[in-house]
Amino acid sequence: MDNDTRTEPPTAAGERETLTGFLEYFRATVVMKASGLTDADGAKRLVPSLTTVSGLVQHLTDVEQFWFQDRIDGRHDVPTRWSAEDPDGEFRVSEEDSLAGIIEDYEAACRQSREVLQRHGMDDLCRGGGGAQSVRWVLVHMIEETGRHCGHLDILRELLDGSTGD
Repeated sequence: MDNDTRTEPPTAAGERETLTGFLEYFRATVVMKASGLTDADGAKRLVPSLTTVSGLVQHLTDVEQFWFQDRIDGRHDVPTRWSAEDPDGEFRVSEEDSLAGIIEDYEAACRQSREVLQRHGMDDLCRGGGGAQSVRWVLVHMIEETGRHCGHLDILRELLDGSTGD
């Protein structure tokens, strides 16, 4: 794995800084865990499900776009790879897919999410999807979602090349 350049979340900060600090740490962990593999390794299925390194990063890209652009910002033109016909579409990859390109797409989605977040307060309600969740709720959900998949990436990376670490 590449050198660890992640920034630890703040230990004494306000709510917004603490939550975004943890999300940023997990986002950087996703990139760190996925970087340095071949395209074939990124697409390699090591478990019975469609779960692969590339698939997890694609999934997290779609999740970033969905929650920040669609839900928080209320945009309804945000594409996702999943659909009613293919609910696991974001996990589908082949050995021809570029892992570097998938990581770049994820980093771009994270940048867009940061821009969306700058425009909204923690108590703001989501503009899309009926507005049932607050921005705070989305941040906590994204920490949970991204952190959970960091664990999956950690296991897959160890199975692929023996790399370990948080």
